[in-house]
Amino acid sequence: MPPINVVVNGALGKMGQQVLTAVSVEEDMHAIAGVDQAAKNDTLSIPGLPDQLPLSHSLNDVPQDVQVIVDFTNAEGASTVIHTAAPRKINVVIGSTGIPESTLNEADKLASEYSVGIIIAPNFAMGAVLMEHLAKIAAPFFDYADLTETHHEKKIDAPSGTALAIAKTTAEGKGGSFDAPPPEKELVPGTRGGILKGVTIHSARMPGRVAHHELIFGALGQTLTIRHDSISRDSFMPGVLMAVREAVNRPGLTVGLDKILGL
Repeated sequence: MPPINVVVNGALGKMGQQVLTAVSVEEDMHAIAGVDQAAKNDTLSIPGLPDQLPLSHSLNDVPQDVQVIVDFTNAEGASTVIHTAAPRKINVVIGSTGIPESTLNEADKLASEYSVGIIIAPNFAMGAVLMEHLAKIAAPFFDYADLTETHHEKKIDAPSGTALAIAKTTAEGKGGSFDAPPPEKELVPGTRGGILKGVTIHSARMPGRVAHHELIFGALGQTLTIRHDSISRDSFMPGVLMAVREAVNRPGLTVGLDKILGL
């Protein structure tokens, strides 16, 4: 079976570079080009490998034989990829965060109309996906839920897409809202964090972090903590590669890696 031809959008970014490297060492995949709005050259080096790839600043220039476009840019870039790729019968894997509901609805429509696979995941780390699954199981047994997430200082959205997914899934597992008592006197505005269906969310940004999520459940006389840390961007690559393989055989919109894992 011939390898899957892959193009990475956001190829000059840290995640884009990591994806290119991961794809290039897989026997059943072939990185054929990169796209990045900041491109100033027409070729791109793959970190740690001798290969040189064509590089463009426009998705309209991607090769005709591309089968999957992997996007790690931002919500706007993801929307552009979906609208550009689907009519060309190109499958899409989105790792960009902060995707609005309107983009998800449009992706669902385009995936069905053009019979392509579009996979959108807030997090590709297996541990983070399992954390969300475990949170849903534990949720009915607790009254309080407090979620802290920490990422690198250049992350533009807060809370993270993963934190939002965890909070929503936790509330679904609870079947309602958690207790989130407001402070009688808040000395510093916003100290209690944001609240989504009773799940209190705190976001921190600092150098040296990749991705950290910690969910603490509380009930009378006890707490339960579920925590996941991505130590490096390597943690996301098995999930990304799984999504690329799945996208070519899974028409329609899939939101979340948990659907692929069967959770």
